Amino acid sequence: MTLVAGIDSSTQTCKVTVRDLATGVPVREGKASHPPQTVVDPEAWWDALLTAVRRAGGLDDVAALSVSGQQHTPIFLGPDGEVVCDSPLWNDTGSHPHMVALNDELGRDEWIRRTGLPLTLSDTVTKLRWLRDERPDSARRTAAVAIVHDWLTWRLMGFGPGNADLDELVTDRSEASGTGYWSGETGEYCPDLVEHALGHGAHLPRILKPLERAGVTGPGIPGVPEGIPVGVGSGDNAAAALALGLAEGDAVLSLGTSGVVYARSARPVHDYAGYVCSYADATGDHLPIVATLNAARNLDLGAALLGCTHAELSELALQAPPGADGLTLLPYFEGERTPDLPRARGSLLEASLSNFTRPNFARAVVEGTLASQVAMLDALRACDVRPGRLILIGGAAQSPAIRQILTQMVELPVAVPDLDEYVTKGAAMQAASALTGAFPDWPVEMIDLPSAPLEARIARQHEAGKAAMGYQEGASAGR
Repeated sequence: MTLVAGIDSSTQTCKVTVRDLATGVPVREGKASHPPQTVVDPEAWWDALLTAVRRAGGLDDVAALSVSGQQHTPIFLGPDGEVVCDSPLWNDTGSHPHMVALNDELGRDEWIRRTGLPLTLSDTVTKLRWLRDERPDSARRTAAVAIVHDWLTWRLMGFGPGNADLDELVTDRSEASGTGYWSGETGEYCPDLVEHALGHGAHLPRILKPLERAGVTGPGIPGVPEGIPVGVGSGDNAAAALALGLAEGDAVLSLGTSGVVYARSARPVHDYAGYVCSYADATGDHLPIVATLNAARNLDLGAALLGCTHAELSELALQAPPGADGLTLLPYFEGERTPDLPRARGSLLEASLSNFTRPNFARAVVEGTLASQVAMLDALRACDVRPGRLILIGGAAQSPAIRQILTQMVELPVAVPDLDEYVTKGAAMQAASALTGAFPDWPVEMIDLPSAPLEARIARQHEAGKAAMGYQEGASAGR
């Protein structure tokens, strides 16, 4: 049996899954937690990778590996390959004023025209301006900027402090597309945008084609044999799309730390309404994406407040009627990215003595979480990306309440694939391509959820709640 490994360095954990090359069936896995903070020493991600490898039983019998990971989050490197300072994660809202500055200076539409991104506080270029303004000494020392998957790939190939060949930094189109300094039309970086944000130029990872190898593993890495092929890797959503075999006409709703809706497209998009980010996928196509900051952790909070398990939260939610008798939750607990509300916080509206019950509260948590995600489908349609099927993935996709209530909130057929680590699976497919020169044909089994009548009151209720709080609909104005 030939084995390949896929690695997912996500926001919360590092996961390593070893799979059979012929079938894609998982053989073993290992996980390690990441720090909970939103500004993190990157060495914590390297340490977690090594721990996850050890917990997976090591990779001595693996023929190839590849890394995927959280998008946007930068690693700032000095000329000798050292990390010059801690990294602000994609979901760190401290960069909001720096996003405002960039939009004011060049104009929001200019960013969209050149990069396909309505600039957000999550984008790498915004973090560069944060570094320039908040840590100018570190900005001056920054010689290269990589994203998490780029840097981990570089480390696995044996580079780093003491062996700092910055020319060996590589990335892929999907990761480059989330930086805010890459063009979907040309497939090239926009170095003037880096200089504008950071105050000077910086070395950027070389962009590899979808089936290129990054290189081979270096010596002396615990649990990782020297000399095995390393795949190009990708951003996490691109890896999941690859694993799902995403085709034009499909959209994915991923409920993890963030909520993400994306679809495959043959062309880049430019959403001047300010919602859809024109990312690239792992195959050479494009992957327009809309994202929220608040998603599955809303359910963690709801279960904790009710003193129940996630299964009990789901049962309670299904006891309540659609609309939860008017009880409405706007789940902007950590601010929000879509819509652009970085200073907002969660709001519970229309509570009364009669409707403030455990079932209604549980239902309000689920409906509030899903309402934010479902609104993103309309943003895709406005860009002429019109999915005919919705695929539900992520940890929260296993909740019966999430499944049933989602079918009441969309008119699309909804399918749920078998439980799997789709990001590590996509990375393992890239590892396989580093061996064979082609992506493997690994099957994906899906369950079609029963359709349900559309409960339009849920969306109306949430729109009324946003209006009551003064949250204006429409474009993210960069404010």
